[in-house]
Amino acid sequence: MENLEQRWKEVENKLQERFEKVPDMEGILFLIGINELGNLPPRKFSKEQKQDLMHIAVCKLLSQLDYYELEGIDADGWPHYTELQPVPKMGMKEQEEVLKACIIHYFEEA
Repeated sequence: MENLEQRWKEVENKLQERFEKVPDMEGILFLIGINELGNLPPRKFSKEQKQDLMHIAVCKLLSQLDYYELEGIDADGWPHYTELQPVPKMGMKEQEEVLKACIIHYFEEA
């Protein structure tokens, strides 16, 4: 657990260097979603699109654990995922720990 917390702090430090503040979990998911969307021109996103971006991030992260798989990219450049198996029911703390571990792996691979 200590290793996870130390590695999480490293991710937070990277994000703070880049954005001058540490985003919360939703902010980090939003950033991952934008990254997965790719090199589209910068633009404002609607509230629904922001939720979609966070969903893309969660699917991308959970694909590391074989819960989702990239199905393809639509005509607008948005990735779509297929659920391979249901994510087990977990408490909020456990969900956060799983996402943190996946986020750490995501940034270490980048």
